[in-house]
Amino acid sequence: MGRDLRVTARNAAFQQWQALLSNRTKRQRAGEFLVQGVRPISLAVEYRWPVRAVLYDMDRSLSRWAEDILYEVSGAQHVAMSPELLRELGEKDGADQTPELLAVVAMPSDELSRITVGPDFLGAVFDRPTSPGNIGTIMRSVDAFGGSGVIVSGHAADPYDPKAVRASTGSLFATPVVRAPSAKEVLAWVEEIRARGVALSLVGTDEDGDADISDHDLTGPSLLLIGNETSGLSAAWREACDTMVRIPMTGSASSLNAANAATVILYEAARQRGAQR
Repeated sequence: MGRDLRVTARNAAFQQWQALLSNRTKRQRAGEFLVQGVRPISLAVEYRWPVRAVLYDMDRSLSRWAEDILYEVSGAQHVAMSPELLRELGEKDGADQTPELLAVVAMPSDELSRITVGPDFLGAVFDRPTSPGNIGTIMRSVDAFGGSGVIVSGHAADPYDPKAVRASTGSLFATPVVRAPSAKEVLAWVEEIRARGVALSLVGTDEDGDADISDHDLTGPSLLLIGNETSGLSAAWREACDTMVRIPMTGSASSLNAANAATVILYEAARQRGAQR
Protein backbone atom coordinates (compact mmCIF):
# COMPACT_ATOMS: atom_id res chain seq x y z
CA MET A 1 0.00 0.00 0.00
CA GLY A 2 1.01 3.64 -0.46
CA ARG A 3 2.43 5.74 2.34
CA ASP A 4 -0.55 6.98 4.37
CA LEU A 5 -0.73 10.57 5.60
CA ARG A 6 -3.44 12.54 7.38
CA VAL A 7 -3.86 16.24 6.65
CA THR A 8 -6.31 18.26 8.75
CA ALA A 9 -4.58 21.67 8.75
CA ARG A 10 -2.98 23.99 6.22
CA ASN A 11 0.45 22.52 6.78
CA ALA A 12 3.46 22.56 4.44
CA ALA A 13 2.18 19.62 2.39
CA PHE A 14 -1.21 21.24 1.88
CA GLN A 15 0.37 24.56 0.91
CA GLN A 16 2.55 22.81 -1.65
CA TRP A 17 -0.49 21.21 -3.29
CA GLN A 18 -2.41 24.47 -3.09
CA ALA A 19 0.41 26.22 -4.97
CA LEU A 20 -0.02 23.76 -7.85
CA LEU A 21 -3.41 25.36 -8.57
CA SER A 22 -2.19 28.88 -9.24
CA ASN A 23 1.59 29.03 -9.39
CA ARG A 24 3.02 27.89 -12.71
CA THR A 25 6.62 28.29 -11.53
CA LYS A 26 6.03 25.99 -8.56
CA ARG A 27 4.26 23.44 -10.77
CA GLN A 28 7.25 23.41 -13.08
CA ARG A 29 9.76 23.23 -10.24
CA ALA A 30 7.91 20.34 -8.61
CA GLY A 31 7.29 18.65 -11.95
CA GLU A 32 3.73 17.85 -10.97
CA PHE A 33 0.17 19.15 -11.20
CA LEU A 34 -3.19 18.64 -9.54
CA VAL A 35 -5.93 16.65 -11.29
CA GLN A 36 -9.60 17.13 -10.41
CA GLY A 37 -12.58 15.09 -11.57
CA VAL A 38 -13.54 11.47 -12.03
CA ARG A 39 -12.83 11.17 -15.76
CA PRO A 40 -9.45 12.98 -15.78
CA ILE A 41 -8.21 10.97 -12.78
CA SER A 42 -9.45 7.72 -14.34
CA LEU A 43 -7.67 8.46 -17.63
CA ALA A 44 -4.47 9.48 -15.87
CA VAL A 45 -4.44 6.05 -14.22
CA GLU A 46 -5.56 4.20 -17.37
CA TYR A 47 -2.76 5.74 -19.45
CA ARG A 48 -0.25 5.03 -16.69
CA TRP A 49 0.81 8.56 -15.87
CA PRO A 50 2.95 8.60 -12.71
CA VAL A 51 0.62 9.42 -9.80
CA ARG A 52 2.58 10.80 -6.86
CA ALA A 53 -0.27 11.24 -4.40
CA VAL A 54 -3.98 10.57 -4.08
CA LEU A 55 -5.92 12.82 -1.70
CA TYR A 56 -9.24 11.48 -0.41
CA ASP A 57 -12.02 12.55 1.92
CA MET A 58 -11.29 11.21 5.39
CA ASP A 59 -14.90 11.60 6.55
CA ARG A 60 -16.76 9.49 4.00
CA SER A 61 -16.96 5.90 2.87
CA LEU A 62 -15.25 5.67 -0.48
CA SER A 63 -17.02 4.45 -3.60
CA ARG A 64 -15.86 1.40 -5.52
CA TRP A 65 -14.32 3.74 -8.09
CA ALA A 66 -12.26 5.55 -5.46
CA GLU A 67 -11.14 2.30 -3.85
CA ASP A 68 -10.09 0.97 -7.25
CA ILE A 69 -8.04 4.12 -7.95
CA LEU A 70 -6.29 3.82 -4.59
CA TYR A 71 -5.54 0.17 -5.33
CA GLU A 72 -4.23 0.92 -8.84
CA VAL A 73 -1.83 3.58 -7.52
CA SER A 74 -0.79 1.71 -4.41
CA GLY A 75 2.76 2.98 -4.78
CA ALA A 76 1.65 6.62 -4.53
CA GLN A 77 1.22 8.49 -1.28
CA HIS A 78 -2.32 8.09 0.08
CA VAL A 79 -3.52 11.19 1.89
CA ALA A 80 -6.62 11.24 4.09
CA MET A 81 -7.69 14.90 4.12
CA SER A 82 -10.39 16.86 5.91
CA PRO A 83 -13.30 17.64 3.56
CA GLU A 84 -12.85 21.39 4.01
CA LEU A 85 -9.28 21.27 2.76
CA LEU A 86 -10.10 18.80 -0.01
CA ARG A 87 -12.91 21.09 -1.16
CA GLU A 88 -10.47 24.00 -1.31
CA LEU A 89 -8.04 22.03 -3.49
CA GLY A 90 -10.94 20.85 -5.63
CA GLU A 91 -11.98 24.51 -6.09
CA LYS A 92 -15.51 23.76 -4.90
CA ASP A 93 -17.74 25.94 -2.76
CA GLY A 94 -20.61 23.98 -1.21
CA ALA A 95 -20.18 21.22 1.37
CA ASP A 96 -22.17 18.91 -0.93
CA GLN A 97 -19.53 19.41 -3.68
CA THR A 98 -16.56 17.99 -1.80
CA PRO A 99 -14.58 15.85 -4.28
CA GLU A 100 -14.07 12.24 -3.34
CA LEU A 101 -10.54 12.11 -4.74
CA LEU A 102 -7.87 14.41 -6.15
CA ALA A 103 -4.61 13.26 -7.70
CA VAL A 104 -1.15 14.78 -7.87
CA VAL A 105 0.41 13.65 -11.16
CA ALA A 106 3.95 13.99 -12.53
CA MET A 107 4.49 15.99 -15.73
CA PRO A 108 6.07 14.22 -18.71
CA SER A 109 9.07 15.67 -20.51
CA ASP A 110 8.52 18.24 -23.25
CA GLU A 111 10.03 16.15 -26.02
CA LEU A 112 8.50 16.28 -29.49
CA SER A 113 9.48 12.63 -29.91
CA ARG A 114 6.50 11.81 -27.65
CA ILE A 115 4.28 12.55 -30.67
CA THR A 116 4.13 9.67 -33.13
CA VAL A 117 4.10 10.74 -36.78
CA GLY A 118 3.13 8.44 -39.62
CA PRO A 119 1.39 8.56 -43.02
CA ASP A 120 -2.01 9.37 -41.46
CA PHE A 121 -0.73 11.89 -38.91
CA LEU A 122 -3.01 14.70 -37.75
CA GLY A 123 -1.79 17.14 -35.13
CA ALA A 124 -2.11 20.74 -34.04
CA VAL A 125 0.19 23.57 -33.05
CA PHE A 126 -1.32 26.29 -30.86
CA ASP A 127 0.85 29.38 -31.24
CA ARG A 128 1.20 31.52 -28.07
CA PRO A 129 -2.26 30.84 -26.59
CA THR A 130 -3.26 33.01 -23.65
CA SER A 131 -6.26 31.00 -22.42
CA PRO A 132 -5.73 27.70 -20.55
CA GLY A 133 -9.35 26.83 -21.35
CA ASN A 134 -8.67 27.12 -25.08
CA ILE A 135 -5.64 24.84 -24.76
CA GLY A 136 -7.75 22.24 -22.97
CA THR A 137 -10.50 22.48 -25.58
CA ILE A 138 -8.02 21.93 -28.42
CA MET A 139 -6.59 18.90 -26.61
CA ARG A 140 -10.11 17.49 -26.37
CA SER A 141 -10.86 18.13 -30.05
CA VAL A 142 -7.57 16.62 -31.27
CA ASP A 143 -8.34 13.53 -29.21
CA ALA A 144 -11.96 13.38 -30.40
CA PHE A 145 -11.10 13.59 -34.11
CA GLY A 146 -8.26 11.08 -34.19
CA GLY A 147 -5.32 13.43 -33.79
CA SER A 148 -1.92 12.33 -32.55
CA GLY A 149 -0.72 15.29 -30.52
CA VAL A 150 -0.78 18.96 -29.60
CA ILE A 151 2.17 21.35 -29.53
CA VAL A 152 1.90 24.55 -27.49
CA SER A 153 4.39 26.95 -29.03
CA GLY A 154 6.05 30.10 -27.69
CA HIS A 155 5.24 32.17 -24.63
CA ALA A 156 1.89 30.65 -23.73
CA ALA A 157 -0.58 29.65 -21.07
CA ASP A 158 0.21 26.42 -19.26
CA PRO A 159 -1.44 23.16 -20.43
CA TYR A 160 -1.07 21.91 -16.83
CA ASP A 161 -3.07 24.79 -15.41
CA PRO A 162 -6.19 23.35 -13.69
CA LYS A 163 -8.43 25.22 -16.16
CA ALA A 164 -6.68 23.53 -19.09
CA VAL A 165 -6.77 20.11 -17.46
CA ARG A 166 -10.50 20.45 -16.71
CA ALA A 167 -11.30 21.73 -20.22
CA SER A 168 -9.52 18.74 -21.74
CA THR A 169 -11.86 16.39 -19.79
CA GLY A 170 -8.98 13.94 -19.54
CA SER A 171 -7.74 14.11 -23.15
CA LEU A 172 -4.48 15.54 -21.82
CA PHE A 173 -3.67 12.01 -20.64
CA ALA A 174 -4.67 10.25 -23.88
CA THR A 175 -3.05 12.59 -26.42
CA PRO A 176 0.56 13.84 -26.11
CA VAL A 177 0.83 17.56 -25.38
CA VAL A 178 4.28 19.11 -25.72
CA ARG A 179 5.44 22.65 -24.96
CA ALA A 180 8.00 24.15 -27.36
CA PRO A 181 9.89 27.43 -26.74
CA SER A 182 9.32 28.73 -30.29
CA ALA A 183 8.55 27.83 -33.88
CA LYS A 184 12.25 27.13 -34.47
CA GLU A 185 12.33 23.91 -32.45
CA VAL A 186 9.11 22.62 -33.99
CA LEU A 187 10.21 23.38 -37.54
CA ALA A 188 13.49 21.50 -36.98
CA TRP A 189 11.37 18.52 -35.84
CA VAL A 190 9.22 18.88 -38.97
CA GLU A 191 12.32 18.76 -41.17
CA GLU A 192 13.49 15.58 -39.43
CA ILE A 193 10.11 13.99 -40.13
CA ARG A 194 10.20 15.03 -43.77
CA ALA A 195 13.73 13.64 -44.08
CA ARG A 196 12.30 10.26 -43.02
CA GLY A 197 9.99 10.35 -46.04
CA VAL A 198 6.77 11.59 -44.40
CA ALA A 199 5.32 14.40 -46.53
CA LEU A 200 4.09 16.41 -43.57
CA SER A 201 2.05 19.46 -44.61
CA LEU A 202 1.84 22.60 -42.47
CA VAL A 203 -1.67 24.02 -42.75
CA GLY A 204 -2.18 27.48 -41.30
CA THR A 205 -5.55 28.96 -40.37
CA ASP A 206 -6.66 32.52 -41.00
CA GLU A 207 -9.88 34.33 -41.88
CA ASP A 208 -8.14 35.52 -45.08
CA GLY A 209 -6.78 32.09 -46.00
CA ASP A 210 -6.18 31.03 -49.59
CA ALA A 211 -8.83 28.30 -49.68
CA ASP A 212 -11.92 27.13 -47.81
CA ILE A 213 -11.12 24.18 -45.60
CA SER A 214 -13.56 21.95 -47.49
CA ASP A 215 -11.60 22.61 -50.69
CA HIS A 216 -8.21 21.72 -49.24
CA ASP A 217 -7.03 18.11 -49.06
CA LEU A 218 -6.46 17.21 -45.41
CA THR A 219 -6.19 13.45 -45.93
CA GLY A 220 -2.38 13.40 -45.94
CA PRO A 221 -0.14 13.87 -42.88
CA SER A 222 -1.06 17.32 -41.61
CA LEU A 223 0.00 19.67 -38.85
CA LEU A 224 -2.67 22.32 -38.29
CA LEU A 225 -1.42 25.71 -37.08
CA ILE A 226 -3.75 27.69 -34.80
CA GLY A 227 -2.84 31.29 -33.99
CA ASN A 228 -2.96 33.34 -30.83
CA GLU A 229 -6.50 34.37 -29.84
CA THR A 230 -5.84 38.05 -30.55
CA SER A 231 -3.03 38.34 -33.10
CA GLY A 232 -3.24 35.06 -34.99
CA LEU A 233 -0.17 33.20 -36.21
CA SER A 234 3.27 34.71 -35.76
CA ALA A 235 5.34 35.77 -38.78
CA ALA A 236 7.58 32.71 -38.35
CA TRP A 237 4.64 30.32 -38.54
CA ARG A 238 3.03 32.14 -41.45
CA GLU A 239 6.24 31.89 -43.42
CA ALA A 240 6.51 28.18 -42.67
CA CYS A 241 2.96 27.32 -43.82
CA ASP A 242 2.52 25.28 -46.97
CA THR A 243 -0.99 26.69 -47.29
CA MET A 244 -3.43 28.91 -45.40
CA VAL A 245 -7.06 27.85 -45.10
CA ARG A 246 -10.15 29.69 -43.95
CA ILE A 247 -13.49 28.74 -42.46
CA PRO A 248 -16.32 30.20 -44.59
CA MET A 249 -18.72 32.17 -42.40
CA THR A 250 -21.85 34.23 -42.74
CA GLY A 251 -23.37 36.67 -40.29
CA SER A 252 -21.69 39.51 -38.44
CA ALA A 253 -18.89 37.48 -36.80
CA SER A 254 -15.51 38.14 -38.40
CA SER A 255 -13.83 35.11 -36.83
CA LEU A 256 -14.30 32.20 -34.45
CA ASN A 257 -12.75 31.61 -31.06
CA ALA A 258 -9.37 29.92 -31.62
CA ALA A 259 -10.42 26.64 -30.00
CA ASN A 260 -13.71 26.59 -31.93
CA ALA A 261 -11.88 27.24 -35.21
CA ALA A 262 -9.48 24.40 -34.46
CA THR A 263 -12.40 22.08 -33.74
CA VAL A 264 -14.07 22.90 -37.07
CA ILE A 265 -10.88 22.20 -39.02
CA LEU A 266 -10.14 19.00 -37.11
CA TYR A 267 -13.67 17.81 -37.84
CA GLU A 268 -13.22 18.57 -41.54
CA ALA A 269 -9.97 16.60 -41.59
CA ALA A 270 -11.69 13.65 -39.90
CA ARG A 271 -14.63 13.91 -42.33
CA GLN A 272 -12.36 13.84 -45.36
CA ARG A 273 -10.40 10.91 -44.01
CA GLY A 274 -13.57 9.00 -43.19
CA ALA A 275 -14.93 9.57 -46.69
CA GLN A 276 -11.71 8.21 -48.16
CA ARG A 277 -12.04 4.83 -46.41
